[in-house]
Amino acid sequence: MDLFQAMTVYVKVVEAGSMTAAALECGMSTTMVGNHLRALEQRLGVSLLSRTTRRQRLTEFGSAYYQRCLEVLGLVADSERLAEQVQDEPAGILRITAPLTFGTERLAPALSEFVQRCPQVKVDVVLTNQRHDLIDSGFDVAIRLGTPEPSALIARPLEDYTLTLCASKAYLARRGTPTKPADLQDHDCLAFAYPAGDDWSSVLKQWRLTGPEGEVLVPVSGPMVINSSSGLHQAARAGMGVVMLPDALVHQDLLEGKLVALLQDYQLPSRPMNLVYAQDRYRLPKLRSFVEFALERWGRPQPRA
Repeated sequence: MDLFQAMTVYVKVVEAGSMTAAALECGMSTTMVGNHLRALEQRLGVSLLSRTTRRQRLTEFGSAYYQRCLEVLGLVADSERLAEQVQDEPAGILRITAPLTFGTERLAPALSEFVQRCPQVKVDVVLTNQRHDLIDSGFDVAIRLGTPEPSALIARPLEDYTLTLCASKAYLARRGTPTKPADLQDHDCLAFAYPAGDDWSSVLKQWRLTGPEGEVLVPVSGPMVINSSSGLHQAARAGMGVVMLPDALVHQDLLEGKLVALLQDYQLPSRPMNLVYAQDRYRLPKLRSFVEFALERWGRPQPRA
C-alpha cells in the first residue's frame, strides 16, 4: 500500500462526503477508493468511518486521524515546494487550465516556445470552459475569461478576448454583403449556444455592435445554434451563414481570405482575460517563468505616460 496515496484518498473522502464523489476528484474508481480505505484501516487496526447505505460518519479516531493527515500531507507538499525553490532553473510539472478556444488556438502553439525556453518544465494542460477552483484542483495557473471575482488569488490582465463578425466569400456572393447592422436581420446568422447563466447567453437572439451612432442591438436568426466554436467556425467556412467568432479562431482564415470580416467600423462585444495564480506559488521558478512568458505574449499593453 502507498501510505501517502491512501492518506490523500482518505482526506478526499472526508472532504467530498462520499467515496463516489472522492473517486471523481481522485480520477479513480469507487472500488479503488474503497480498497485504499480498507488497507488504511487494516494498517491502523482502527475504523476511520462508520458507513451505512445512506451516509458516512467519521469515528472519533477517524476525525483525529483526518487532522493528522492534513498536517502530514501539508508537510510533504511544503517539502516538494522547497525542493523546487532551490533550483536555479525552472523544472517540474506546470499545471495550466485555459478556455477551450484560446487554449487550442493560442496557448497550445505558444507552449512549444515556452518548453524550449524551459526544457526542464513539463506542462499538464486542461482546456475547458468550466472554471475550476485553482487550489482544490491542483492547478498552478489559469487563464480565465470575464471580470475576476474578489479573492486572494493574483489576477494579471491580458489582452481582451475579442470577436470578429465574418462570413465566407461563397455565402456573401450568394446573399450579398451587409453594410450596416440592420442588414443582419436579412441574413442567416449562426449562433453559439452559451450555457444558461453565461453573460453572453443573450447573443442567441440579438447581437450588440457599437458604432458612430452608439450601441445597436440587432435581432438575428439563422438555421443553426451550436455549442461548439469549432463547429460554428467550420459551418461558416462552408458558407452556411454569418458568424461572430473569437479572433483567435478566425485570424488565419481572414489572412488567407477563407473568411471575410464584416462591418469593421463597428466594435463587437469583448471579454476581459486574466492570468490567475496563487501568490505563494509565484516564487516557484516554473510558474514565474510561465507568467513572464504569458505576459510577454498576451499581456495588456501599458498606456504611455
